[in-house]
Amino acid sequence: MDNDSIETCLAKLPFDVSAELSNKIQAYLELLQKWNKAYNLTAIRSEKQMLSHHILDSLIIAPYLQGQRILDVGTGPGFPGLPLAMLMPERSFFLLDSNAKKTRFVSQVVMELKLANVEVITSRVENYQPDQGMDTVVSRAFTSLNEFVQKTSRFCVKKGLLIAMKGRYPTDEISSLEPATDLEVIELEVPDLDAERHLILIRPEV
Repeated sequence: MDNDSIETCLAKLPFDVSAELSNKIQAYLELLQKWNKAYNLTAIRSEKQMLSHHILDSLIIAPYLQGQRILDVGTGPGFPGLPLAMLMPERSFFLLDSNAKKTRFVSQVVMELKLANVEVITSRVENYQPDQGMDTVVSRAFTSLNEFVQKTSRFCVKKGLLIAMKGRYPTDEISSLEPATDLEVIELEVPDLDAERHLILIRPEV
């Protein structure tokens, strides 16, 4: 996919992005295509679909992140953490996954694209012990909301934020949370993606 096509897609986002971001996204997609043939990192094969289903789907949540330190739990091949780190080089991103094959790929992207604001961690969530708290913890289809809150609240600083990326409105998952959970649901419209997307914002008591 050429850079002009990527720029055209990124221009549909509801905020401004730099030309440099287009170049990095193009390089990222080329690496993902290359590695995907050998390692099956994502079921999506076409770059056009990767751009809408992975890249734009990741970048659309940028306005909702808070603070300097962002943890992406279950990052897989780098979603949403890598596109967000490319968009916001002034923030620090920590990309966590237990699958060494996927974190090797993410580390390769970080090295080739010279992303100085990204740290890649190969670990199960239960075993991860960061040296500082996180301002935002985000996950994309990582687990149920209840389990997400139970497993990741400990990573948050005081007044920190948990963000769960979901498809359809997760009625059952929300009803299973503690009644007092501080929760906000935001419906998203992702450019070029004809599917429901919702963000669940949770402020855990820590």
